[in-house]
Amino acid sequence: MKLALYKYDTCPFCQRVLREIQSQGRTDIEMHDTMKNADDQLYLMEHGGMNQVPCLFIDGKPLYESMDIIDWLRNHPQS
Repeated sequence: MKLALYKYDTCPFCQRVLREIQSQGRTDIEMHDTMKNADDQLYLMEHGGMNQVPCLFIDGKPLYESMDIIDWLRNHPQS
């Protein structure tokens, strides 16, 4: 399963998701910063349909909303 998180560092909702990732010790998620990389921002718009972070792409499908992402991560632990 391919996981990619689109975020930026000053977003409080992104920080909430990042704390969850850290607390789980996950290493299976690619990180993409939309404020530091224009290509990441463009990908988010083209494939996610909006410029909202955090967005977790799960095998190419976007999942928005920090609590939904956290719930998904808790229900799908790293194997």
